[in-house]
Amino acid sequence: MKNQLLAATAALCIISAPAFAQNTQHTNSSPPNAASAQPQSAAGLWRSSKLHGIDVYNQQNEKIGDIDDVLMDKDGKAKLAVIGVGGFLGMGEHNVAVNFSDLKFSDQPVKGGATTGSNQTTNSSVTKNYPDHALFNATKEQLKAMPEFKYGQ
Repeated sequence: MKNQLLAATAALCIISAPAFAQNTQHTNSSPPNAASAQPQSAAGLWRSSKLHGIDVYNQQNEKIGDIDDVLMDKDGKAKLAVIGVGGFLGMGEHNVAVNFSDLKFSDQPVKGGATTGSNQTTNSSVTKNYPDHALFNATKEQLKAMPEFKYGQ
């Protein structure tokens, strides 16, 4: 009788172990870490997806190219901007890479209205979520003289 009681107790322990393990597992129903939560508004921020195609001008208000790509490091910091110089509709374009930090972005139209068509109206109460253009201290000829940027594998 003692052996049967001992065997029944051992069987009960073996059978109840998985059920006990399931009960000890708890679900975390608390909200995500407050440090990772972000505001629900992007006021004052620009969308990086809108940087592609932004015209690049120099200090003399001459268009010298447009942004083809932005390259980031593994920490998500923008490091290089690939500027397309010359060409027509993307054909014959010379791509050069410049330090992203050397670009200065502006949300104001280029002096002389080069980026705003004559039939477009500007409304100062409307805030765009992307810049109007970028400034870079070089001429088109200086950019064309730079080595062509090639994407690595």
